[in-house]
Amino acid sequence: MPTSRVQSDTQPVHIRWMIRRDMSEVLQTEQESFSHPWTEEDFLHCLRQRNCIGMVAEQGDRVVGYVIYELHKTKLHVLNMAVHPSARRLTVGTHMVLKLMSKLSSHRRSRITLDVRESNLAAQIFFRRLGFLAVRVLRGYYEDTGEDAYVMEYLLPGDAGEAGDEPVNRIAHYDR
Repeated sequence: MPTSRVQSDTQPVHIRWMIRRDMSEVLQTEQESFSHPWTEEDFLHCLRQRNCIGMVAEQGDRVVGYVIYELHKTKLHVLNMAVHPSARRLTVGTHMVLKLMSKLSSHRRSRITLDVRESNLAAQIFFRRLGFLAVRVLRGYYEDTGEDAYVMEYLLPGDAGEAGDEPVNRIAHYDR
């Protein structure tokens, strides 16, 4: 099981694969983070897919963040990510994204994509600071509100891939 230990401003952050017993803490973070949260069934449906992976960030004995992403031929696509409100602005989210970046390779998957609500300026700024760029607008993307989404993308330095050359997963719920 791959892991990553990095130091945050308070305690070490440990990034590991999500397991079933993490679900209650993941659901609590999800519900405290979003106006249209995923349900346990949403998480389980996604994680049962062959190309879908879940990881959590732990501090001490608490799960303080998670990321759900899909593996595609040339990219990782983030479907859902959140940090518990009590652990925000302590570099937990940055460590989760850096873990994803460490999975990139110039020979295979060389980019990370995600969809961000137009109204979620905090997430746009967060990802922009980590090197992501908005590459497309998906009009009326979110069924719950009709809100647009920005497709944001991180390219591995030196990658010559064309932005947006693969279809975006329309069932993704990224409310960040």
